[in-house]
Amino acid sequence: MRTIPTITKNLLIINGLMFLAYFVFARTGVDLNDILGLHFFMAPDFQLYQLFTYMFMHANFTHLFFNMFALWMFGCVVENVWGPKKFLFYYISCGVGAGIIQEIAQFGSFYYMATSQLAGIGFSDLSTIAANSADFLNMWTTVGASGAIYAILLAFGMIFPNERIFIFPLPIPIKAKWFVIFYVAVELFSALSTTNDSVAHFAHLGGMLFGFLMITYWKNHPGGGNYGRSRGQQFFDNLKNNWERRSHKRDTYTRNATAGDERQKDWEYNRRQQENQEEVDRILDKIRKSGYDSLTKEEKQKLFDNNR
Repeated sequence: MRTIPTITKNLLIINGLMFLAYFVFARTGVDLNDILGLHFFMAPDFQLYQLFTYMFMHANFTHLFFNMFALWMFGCVVENVWGPKKFLFYYISCGVGAGIIQEIAQFGSFYYMATSQLAGIGFSDLSTIAANSADFLNMWTTVGASGAIYAILLAFGMIFPNERIFIFPLPIPIKAKWFVIFYVAVELFSALSTTNDSVAHFAHLGGMLFGFLMITYWKNHPGGGNYGRSRGQQFFDNLKNNWERRSHKRDTYTRNATAGDERQKDWEYNRRQQENQEEVDRILDKIRKSGYDSLTKEEKQKLFDNNR
């Protein structure tokens, strides 16, 4: 757990604690998923705070496990690139956005059912129908972090589009961008072709939609936050390449060094290079733990100098 960045770790803990609380309260007859889950906005049990709380509740252990596994797998990488504040803002915003899209999709379903059963009704009649269908509409409850998790998956694919990942049961690794496109296609097909499967497909798509719009904005407005590749992965790629070049130079220089003054120069050169690399490693560790935004001006300049 000590290697997991701050926000990802705390999200894992909070989701786990809320799942335990669900079972504890269930013993007293209180259904936390009913209280904190996201109800249809025309249902009597709907509350505005549910747009935030629903993403911390889960239907069962399998639901929780796969969401948290994906959060750990992809969230650690994205948070290390963006930093904790930006990552948390993205996660919560996309979770809320997923809930809003789910509400819109439920309204479409409600309107379709109402018009198919009662001919000639208009929008003005929907509130009356909703009031008469209160018990039924209260059952339309959405829980789970899937919308925010799908947004994290999208972020990984947009930051590292050509990174190859293994996905069971495929026997070969595929690029992240194709993995994301495949998931979007599956979710879209499922949302349009399946009914009553207890999966909020439109919430998944909603999280990815909000994530795409947010990342696109950040990408086109650098002042709004570092998009990722330019100030995140590029640092690691450049530093890795520089380290490999310096290591090769040191090995070659050491093998060909002569006695006397040349040996002394080699020793001084290697010592300075080692001290410089230790400082760079310390800064990289700081990025991994707290994000790029936690660096001081001097530390950012140090990384810039080492990437020229």
